[in-house]
Amino acid sequence: MCGIVALIGSREAAPQLLEGLRQLEYRGYDSAGIATLDGEGLHCLKAEGKLVNLTARYEQHGAPGQCGIGHTRWATHGKPEERNAHPHLDGSGRLAVVQNGIIENHRSLREDLQAAGVRFLSDTDTEVIPHLIARRLAELQASGRSADPALLLEAVQQVLPLLHGAYALAVVWADVPGALVVARRQAPLLIGLGEGEFLCASDTPALAGFTRTILPLEDGEVALLTPLGIELYDAAGDRVQRTPTLLSGTEHVADKRSFRHFMLKEIHEQPETAALWVARHLPQGSGGPLVALPLDDDVYAGVERIQILACGTSRHAAQVGAYLLEQLAGIPTSVFYASEFRYAPPPLVPNTLTIGVTQSGETADTLAALAMEQERRRAVAD
Repeated sequence: MCGIVALIGSREAAPQLLEGLRQLEYRGYDSAGIATLDGEGLHCLKAEGKLVNLTARYEQHGAPGQCGIGHTRWATHGKPEERNAHPHLDGSGRLAVVQNGIIENHRSLREDLQAAGVRFLSDTDTEVIPHLIARRLAELQASGRSADPALLLEAVQQVLPLLHGAYALAVVWADVPGALVVARRQAPLLIGLGEGEFLCASDTPALAGFTRTILPLEDGEVALLTPLGIELYDAAGDRVQRTPTLLSGTEHVADKRSFRHFMLKEIHEQPETAALWVARHLPQGSGGPLVALPLDDDVYAGVERIQILACGTSRHAAQVGAYLLEQLAGIPTSVFYASEFRYAPPPLVPNTLTIGVTQSGETADTLAALAMEQERRRAVAD
């Protein structure tokens, strides 16, 4: 579960980026990195292992600038090595990208770029993105365009349709140190509004102590951030306006208390969590539904079988859920690995309820599998 932070404003970015990454440690990671911009160019620091290693690099080398991006990586493509850590740069070392998600067509994109002479330094799917954006920037500048925030925005917008998969990403370019571009597709990304600065993150804990005012990006949206404000665009490239929302007092707190790590904390919390779930979703008395969930009755109408898509520990929970559904509701239920479901889905059967279960709420394989199943059933319905 990779984590993203990005900041632009009037103070040094690196300390806030590192703090934001600390708040995302609960997601799990094997390496981390930051990239900042100032008048001298782009400064990139990476480290394998825990965030303390990256912090030591920062204390030794520094990373000046008031605009920057940061990332904690959980290896999907390539070993957990420093060269595979984010941010990833273009060939000139002047453009940097961090990404959460999976670019499913990265192999074909990499082959095209290599054929054009691009040299890759990592095994990741993400590295194709800075090279694609840099190539588009060069094409736009060759037509007479000057380097400004609008140029970076346009280049990113033109590259995104080439990327197949689920992603949230942030892009900075040394030629415009006062601009930051972020985008999302089937992966969460929030913009926190501070006083004269903006902090983007994968999840609300990274905003702790920074702001309670947020603007969640919707699917397909792209945002250009400068110290002057936010420009928000939909997938069609049209400018959109939306009112920010407020976080509640507990929505952006991720505290492992006295436990060594978050998993141990969650294990000890299970009795309390189970009791709260029972109190909330199992109504007392008789005459009502067995389980009270905030869903319309028509969701259940005509359901003859259930299929659950999940990976990892979410799949373990799904297997328990399948047992309970069959024993209590009497509905045949199957559990599928989401990562395999996309490539070997079972035959379509009518009156089937599909449930996606993820640990983080944005597991790329599960989201992609759900999207594929939705498209399959829509095609049959049409």
